[in-house]
Amino acid sequence: MLQGDIERPWGRAHYRVSGRNHAPALVLLHPLGVNLEVWNAQRAEFEKFFRVVCIDMRGHGGSSCKDAAPDEAGAVGGCTLADLAADVLAVLDALGVERAHYCGLSIGAAVALQIAALAPKRVYRLVLANTAARFGDAALWDERKAAVRSAGLAPLVDAAIERWFTPQFRTAAPAAISEVRELWKRTSVAGYLAACTALRDADLAPVLSELRVPTLIVAGAADTATPVAAAEVLQSGITGADLVILDAAHLSNVEQAADFTRVVVDFLRD
Repeated sequence: MLQGDIERPWGRAHYRVSGRNHAPALVLLHPLGVNLEVWNAQRAEFEKFFRVVCIDMRGHGGSSCKDAAPDEAGAVGGCTLADLAADVLAVLDALGVERAHYCGLSIGAAVALQIAALAPKRVYRLVLANTAARFGDAALWDERKAAVRSAGLAPLVDAAIERWFTPQFRTAAPAAISEVRELWKRTSVAGYLAACTALRDADLAPVLSELRVPTLIVAGAADTATPVAAAEVLQSGITGADLVILDAAHLSNVEQAADFTRVVVDFLRD
């Protein structure tokens, strides 16, 4: 496994590369609040077929994040999905990867979708898991940002765990829940605020009909953060997109790790 960092205007972007060096690249993009280690259950199988590139979003995991200038709402820590897409492409440029498959979950999927809209020639296939074209009311994101600036990220963890996993999984898999809690500890306030702003302002609905890359959408039957209805909007908007619904809440790649891995590998190797 190779790991490293590249310098960006906001700080240091961290990545890991593993798998088959001469195989097609597969870029894995994680959800808000955690980091590239959330893909640990998938990596071994993905590495059999792909050159796997995992990237930590700014302020998450091994990536740093300098405090940004205030955004239009006066809240420090603003960026856009296009900014996050540019971060990913900068890492791929440094690695000499011109084109890749992309598999993202939640905001990671939104970033992958943004890359497909801005740079379609750099995309083979897309896997968009537990995501949406829009991510709820702007006022709710501003309230969350205000709460994080006041009290940090720790008070959000319990609520996030409840949204991300079904009650049955939380009872049956305490070790997995504990691992996800640990990932939160490696997320900075600055990085979280930046991502919240990107989610608040995201509106990918206008670009859906323009996409011409094979796309798989993965939804969780019990996902309240990005429900099945949001996945159906994506499917209806993206020509030829497939939809798979797993018995999971928001982090379907953790809750249904084997099924998630199987449907992604089957789609990318079809």
